[in-house]
Amino acid sequence: MTLHYKITIYWSEEDQAFIAEVPELPGCAADGETYQEALRNVEIIMQEWIETAQELDRPIPEPRKRLMSA
Repeated sequence: MTLHYKITIYWSEEDQAFIAEVPELPGCAADGETYQEALRNVEIIMQEWIETAQELDRPIPEPRKRLMSA
């Protein structure tokens, strides 16, 4: 499954880790020691978030469209 959601990644001093969040999927976030690890982890969590929503018959938000500029 190809996922087209925005992912925000930032460094957390408090957690001493990179945090990756998916704003369109409430509560969908992961961390990692590196930027790449946080991204890999959140991709797994996104899949699990969607699978759980499907199992519970809950709505899955559509990815927001982004404006393209040159």
